[in-house]
Amino acid sequence: MEYPKQHKEIVNELMAGRFLLRQNEINFETLKQNRDFYISFFKESFNYGLQIESEYAYLISFETKEQFSRDVCVFMAVLSYELDKDGKNFMDQLQYAPFEYDQIDRYFENSSYQDLIKANKQLRDSESRRQFLRTMATRNIIEKTGEQQFMFTSSHKVFIDFAVDFAQGRLEQASVSLDLDEETNEDGEE
Repeated sequence: MEYPKQHKEIVNELMAGRFLLRQNEINFETLKQNRDFYISFFKESFNYGLQIESEYAYLISFETKEQFSRDVCVFMAVLSYELDKDGKNFMDQLQYAPFEYDQIDRYFENSSYQDLIKANKQLRDSESRRQFLRTMATRNIIEKTGEQQFMFTSSHKVFIDFAVDFAQGRLEQASVSLDLDEETNEDGEE
């Protein structure tokens, strides 16, 4: 069987847990042009789903016990909350603004979510966060723009979308619960 050009690079990148970004035009375009092949290839070979968006692609495994995605979600949630509390539009900041490591440290050290931060070994202190950010850079979630500076890549949207879906699910759950409570109260039962 003849594989598409860049096949090995594409497979290695995705299997290493990296996002494949549109910025890497050759690999990303090859993946998009061979969409059906790669969806089938990853499903049949590894039982992974392949998600291809307009700006990035990534693999999904429902059989994994990895904690990295959870830690990124916690990191993004705390950072978004702190940016919002600071009067900044966190969506614009995540998409367009450069961040400095010291700025991240200040947000996390002064956060009202200290219990959550201290309980997470990736986020608990400055050195842990630096290592975590290096891993995020390796996975193409952030891009270093200087010695002490980085920007989020378009792949950060996966984690924002997950948080929104999670929150909406919680809201729907709460709404159903409230509806059930109202029905119970209307019937005069508790």
